Amino acid sequence: MRHWILGLAAFAILGAAVAADKPADRPAVEPRSSSTKGTVNIGGQRVAYTATAGTLVLKTDDGKPRAELFYIAYTRDGVADRSKRPVTFTFNGGPGSSSVWLHLGTFGPRRVDFADAVQPAPPPYGFVDNEHSLLDVTDLVFIDPVGTGYSRPAGEAKAEEFHGVTEDVRSVAEFIRRWTVENGRWNSPKYLAGESYGTTRAAGLVDYLQDAEGMFFNGVILVSSILNFQTARFDPGNDLPYITFLPTYAATAWYHGKIQPKPALEPFLEEVRRFAETEYAQALMLGARLPAAQEQAVAAKLARYMGVSEQFVRNANLRVNIFRFTKELLRDQRRTVGRLDSRYVGIDADAAGERFEHDPSYTAILGPYTAALNDYVRRELKFEDARKYEILSGQVNQRWNWGQANGGSFVNVGENLRRAMSRNPHLKVHVANGYYDLATPFFATEYTFDHLGLEPALRGNVTMSYYEAGHMMYSHPESLEKLKRELAAFIGR
Repeated sequence: MRHWILGLAAFAILGAAVAADKPADRPAVEPRSSSTKGTVNIGGQRVAYTATAGTLVLKTDDGKPRAELFYIAYTRDGVADRSKRPVTFTFNGGPGSSSVWLHLGTFGPRRVDFADAVQPAPPPYGFVDNEHSLLDVTDLVFIDPVGTGYSRPAGEAKAEEFHGVTEDVRSVAEFIRRWTVENGRWNSPKYLAGESYGTTRAAGLVDYLQDAEGMFFNGVILVSSILNFQTARFDPGNDLPYITFLPTYAATAWYHGKIQPKPALEPFLEEVRRFAETEYAQALMLGARLPAAQEQAVAAKLARYMGVSEQFVRNANLRVNIFRFTKELLRDQRRTVGRLDSRYVGIDADAAGERFEHDPSYTAILGPYTAALNDYVRRELKFEDARKYEILSGQVNQRWNWGQANGGSFVNVGENLRRAMSRNPHLKVHVANGYYDLATPFFATEYTFDHLGLEPALRGNVTMSYYEAGHMMYSHPESLEKLKRELAAFIGR
């Protein structure tokens, strides 16, 4: 089974995959780095910093190289006592994604100048100082896991030693431990920040680092979270995603004018939540025993909330999966809506299919972010590497070892997060949710945290924020500003 969180292997042409070089053909590797100085205006104050782009070499117990991991670190200058200065380790997801999105979209001192919710103009793409960077409140280390960015297996190591739920956690954990040692940051306040599958990684990491390395964290930031994959997999016999996706379907229909008269968004979504977890959940639970009158009533409500015809809902047996929805909502206009951000509109060859040809919200960001990263790392950070920078690797994703996490059929790292929070009751978690995110829907995240099994005394350690945007809510200017406020306050607490 393929799990695409950021990007869609079936619909996006991702270019050449990671080179399948033979271990014997690999040259010896040594760590490399380039340091530059910069300043950025954040919240009215000028922040001077050092940017280090480089590779860190992971080694076997007998000292042989097994991987080189590329990273970009930003540390604030003029800090007298770094033991009191927070540091945040940051990554994206995929699996198979580099850290470019959080780096150049929201947290770093420079960001892509990106027009929201429209297909971008051709190059050149602009860069601007990021007045909403987190660098005023925390140092930042952006990590590219093996197979992404410039990170590659080394020596005799094989790719499959890194490309799996457990394997990935261990290699990234080793990077974090090594970077912490080499930069003298063991006693600094420490945070993990992940987006998408990066939230899956973060939950595994905080548990693993705490247990195996004795490294305790102050907080975990989850942007567009997915911990329990049962909430988002439309597999036969799994009715849960139909329930957890419904409020995002409704938000999408609301945005595109399919809900008339148009109510206020948040009270409307609260109404849909209540319907989803009561009448709709009961109807799906009854299955073939569902009375005809009840089926008709539920279908009518579903159609109204989704902005589609009642006949369409009934033909789908009350179960509309994500790809049918993104194709159906604007079919009368011969348009599709996005998966990562359902505010985006796409064009297919025809309006008759079951699925869109591409995710318009992904294709909108791919070009600008790819061009920006490749220009920025060379021109401003002065790091040279002739190899391809893997923005999002299809090969890594397709070969990912999902395993049987916690003994179940679906990956569920919610238990890892619960365990970490229970053992470290000071650990705080903040979750950022986009209302128009059809990759990791907000109601699925709420369901996951409602079922973590946290003791009542620990439930207050989890906070959530919501944005009128999608998976990368920071592409929306108002949401970018709000996200900074929320996360700065979270770290400040």
